Amino acid sequence: MKTGPARILDTLRRATGRACSGQTLSGDLGVSRAQIWKHVQTLRNRGYEIHAEAGDGYRLDAIPDRLYPEEIRDGLATHWLAQRIHYFDSIDSTNRVALELAREGAEHGTAVVAEAQTAGRGRLGRSFHSPAYQNLYTSLVLRPDLTIAEAPTWILAAAVAVADTVAATLEDDNAVEIKWPNDVLLSGRKTSGILMELGAEATRVDYLVLGIGVNLNVDRESFPDEFRPLATSLASYSGRRIDRIDFTRRLYGELETTLDACARYGFDAVRGRFDARFKMRGRRVNVKQLGGRVLSGTALGIDADGALRLTLDSGDERVVIAGDVTIVKGPIAHDGPSGRSKEA
Repeated sequence: MKTGPARILDTLRRATGRACSGQTLSGDLGVSRAQIWKHVQTLRNRGYEIHAEAGDGYRLDAIPDRLYPEEIRDGLATHWLAQRIHYFDSIDSTNRVALELAREGAEHGTAVVAEAQTAGRGRLGRSFHSPAYQNLYTSLVLRPDLTIAEAPTWILAAAVAVADTVAATLEDDNAVEIKWPNDVLLSGRKTSGILMELGAEATRVDYLVLGIGVNLNVDRESFPDEFRPLATSLASYSGRRIDRIDFTRRLYGELETTLDACARYGFDAVRGRFDARFKMRGRRVNVKQLGGRVLSGTALGIDADGALRLTLDSGDERVVIAGDVTIVKGPIAHDGPSGRSKEA
């Protein structure tokens, strides 16, 4: 049930720039004029610009640049994704909270959103630079009907949804690519990372938690020194500020459509879209695997299960299930015995 401030906000929003009298608001909500004033003050304290004049009433002039659930839901076209949103001004990690919610039985599509993270996490234990009020940090609780072996394809599908949302927002399709398995790049620089964690029962997935961070408005110069040459934001690339609320709505809509396709038809339903943004094909890469072993070769593409296919100098083909990829120049190193094999 919506609170008094939320109900007032709905009324002022529907007025589309016109003033609503305090008497009308009081009658609609069934509370005193003094209580209406307190609710308006609550909204102002949250950053809403609400103009008031004696005898004229209240008018909503501007909304804050905050990812409040009521702002995301206003115009959100999803059926199940982000119908419930947990919002935090600052938190250690949205994935940690989403994992707790998943273990407690949170429903499919539950979203966690934070304005800032103090301990944002990326793949392979890396930190994720998470300044306040600039970007999007969100984690989603998903309960698909999947085997554990099928689960990795959903992180590739999520990368497709993020990449397509970035391209649509910038109206620039050619500059957006995916670096296997889950980084979205703008002209070769990282603008988004995705982290997936799961809980399982026997061989089947109980829940997935999909964490997504997208650099929207952060200034490239504010990145830590080690990230600055490698990362960018949509605003730095385009030269204009990105509407974070609109981007979040678009992303949730694209994610729902993409994940629905995967749930119904499998990864084949979106594999072509991944391939179209996989610009590493034919390029030399190093793949650092768990344990520190490095494979070097030429990227061929991905398998039906989302694994990366490599060709070594010897002509042998390897299929890599997991690893951290960097694009390199120079000769490809020989590695391992001949024949096609899988690497974890």
